Amino acid sequence: MDSSLVLYLGRHTLETALLLSAPILLTCMVVGIVVTLFQAVTSIRDMTLTIVPKLLAVGVVVLLFGGWMLQVTVRFFIEIFGHIQLVGQ
Repeated sequence: MDSSLVLYLGRHTLETALLLSAPILLTCMVVGIVVTLFQAVTSIRDMTLTIVPKLLAVGVVVLLFGGWMLQVTVRFFIEIFGHIQLVGQ
């Protein structure tokens, strides 16, 4: 196993992790900004008001994008196990 393969696997792993986490992180960011603006306008300072909408939004995003996320993960692991098989020979 040479250094270029290790660098490729590391980069591919980070790209896959970013790709899988992007929908959830973007949803949390957008919902957080909307809730913060709502709190600023109404002067409501309740901690549950920030957590509950984020949890609901993340649940919806996981339901919508879960199949796609699973496909990306399976493709990634098939490629990784293929490289492991080549190294073992």
